[in-house]
Amino acid sequence: MTALGTTTSEASTERLRTMADGLVVFLETGSPPDELFAPDVFLDFTMPTWRLQAEGVADVVASRRAGHPSPGRVPRQRFDPTASGFVLEVEETWASGGEQWYSRELIRADVSEQGITGLSVYCTGDWDTARVAEHAAAVSLIRP
Repeated sequence: MTALGTTTSEASTERLRTMADGLVVFLETGSPPDELFAPDVFLDFTMPTWRLQAEGVADVVASRRAGHPSPGRVPRQRFDPTASGFVLEVEETWASGGEQWYSRELIRADVSEQGITGLSVYCTGDWDTARVAEHAAAVSLIRP
C-alpha cells in the first residue's frame, strides 16, 4: 500500500491517467504541461500516406504545431493503461484556414519516471468540412 490507502497499481494507473490528461492538454493547446515529456522523447507519427519522426521535446512540440497550428478540442477519448505506459484513442476538432477539421488518432505512449519517452501515433488524416459532410451523408455510425 502507498499513502492514502491506494495500492502501487492504483497509484501507477492514476499517474498514467494524469499523464494522458496532460497529453490531451498538449493536443488541444500545442503546449505540453511541464514534465509531461522526457527530455529525449521520441515521436513516430503515421498518417494515411506519410510518416514523420521527431526526437526531443522541442522537436516533438514543433512537429505538433506544424501539423496543427490552431488550438482545438478533444471531445472524445479512451484511456487504457499498459505495462509500459498507456494507449489513448482520441477524436480531435479544430479550426484552421476558415475550415473546421476532424481527425481520429490512436496513440501508444511509453512512460518512465522522466515522463513520456515514446509516442507512436496513428492518424486517420485530417478531414475538412466537406469530407465530414460526405461521410455523414454516406454512413450512419452506430456509436459516435
